[in-house]
Amino acid sequence: MEAAPGGDSGASCRLEFAVQMTCQNCVEAIQKSLQAVPGLQLLDIQLDSQSVLVETSLTTEKVQNLLESTGRMAVLKGMGGAVPGPFGSAAVAMVSGLGLVQGVVRFLQVSPEKCLIDGTVDGLEPGPHGLHVHEFGDVTSACDSCGDHFNPDREHHGGPQDEHRHAGDLGNILAADDGRAAFRMEDNKLKVHDIIGRSLVIDEGEDDLGRGSHPLSKVTGNSGDRVACGIIARSAGLFQNPKKICTCDGVTLWEERERPMAGPGQRAANLPTPHL
Repeated sequence: MEAAPGGDSGASCRLEFAVQMTCQNCVEAIQKSLQAVPGLQLLDIQLDSQSVLVETSLTTEKVQNLLESTGRMAVLKGMGGAVPGPFGSAAVAMVSGLGLVQGVVRFLQVSPEKCLIDGTVDGLEPGPHGLHVHEFGDVTSACDSCGDHFNPDREHHGGPQDEHRHAGDLGNILAADDGRAAFRMEDNKLKVHDIIGRSLVIDEGEDDLGRGSHPLSKVTGNSGDRVACGIIARSAGLFQNPKKICTCDGVTLWEERERPMAGPGQRAANLPTPHL
């Protein structure tokens, strides 16, 4: 599935947010902000633990914006499938690269056959950009050391809906005029347990999905140089992240939330972010 700006997909998942709440008025404001929103159901809200649990087919960015429209900060703490099961494994890639490109992309195995990919990336040139899982989780030489597309079946390059394609072929994401690409897509070939420890790479141009006439079309999609990448790491599922302090530098969850993803004061790309 190709991702459009702010695109939502049909698969539902559960999102656990930490939300700044100090009183019952906070609870009521959050309940009102989520009320009657298509594609979203509020499952639980706990004032004492400052937690909000929703089931949704919206992007995490949209849900976070709804929560923060009340004037309270929100941080995603965990993801899980809408239907409990032995799958439900989750992973996250903190991507960074040329200039101000920074972002977070999350992976969730919502069923044995379906992987949900949800992300927000800032600092891109407006337009489409190829998105691929690569074989190595090695960023010692920036994105050049990530290897080729993840391709365990030794297929040629293709689009995410093609029967014959690299497992890591995720098509294109589309950056808006402000440089932000917010996307949510489903993939029936990718498995979270296969990609932990590998890398996610964003290319400078559009992936032709193997349909072009260029010699690289069936190899890389002819999508140009790599502009951002990040190692795919295991991340917290639902109710698996009780931390209120970021262990990498001792700041609180809310202080870490206030740090910009790109630009002056941006988070260092090599620091872990355990609350993600």
